[in-house]
Amino acid sequence: MFENWYAVQVRSGKEIEIMKACCLLIDKKTLEECFIPKCQRMKKFRGKWVNVEEILFKGYVFMISDHVDTLFNELKKIPDLTKILGNDGENIYPIYKEEAMFLTRFGGEKHIVEVSSGYIEGDVIKVTDGPLVDQEGLIAKVDRHKRLAYVDVSLFGQVTRVQVGLELIKRI
Repeated sequence: MFENWYAVQVRSGKEIEIMKACCLLIDKKTLEECFIPKCQRMKKFRGKWVNVEEILFKGYVFMISDHVDTLFNELKKIPDLTKILGNDGENIYPIYKEEAMFLTRFGGEKHIVEVSSGYIEGDVIKVTDGPLVDQEGLIAKVDRHKRLAYVDVSLFGQVTRVQVGLELIKRI
């Protein structure tokens, strides 16, 4: 179920363009899936809260493949790639299986982390709905005014802080 996942560093702002180029130029037998993990969050526009999607890991495109050697060679066709993570010039290494499994649970099949909701009881955040259910320990910080949770995620063998949507309905 969890093939090898690879992360490719790209210029920030070019993620979608490069993902489309990879899907177009790399053979489907080599590249099973190419995607950009995203998150949904609430943003205020002209006094109204609107649900928007943002890139979860800016500057990265993720790929799933079981043909690493072919993938490595095919990626040379793609303009604007900055760096293949784990690449020592000769090899390309997948992200850790646990990280891939977490990202799958966190973002689902569409790789989109939906807005979570919950409440605050005393000083403790209780998440009742969404991908942060039972993941409260990952929340490093909350910005109630922007409706965001700052979550520490293990990726690339180190802890990375990302922003995800969190609606805190009430305080008890």
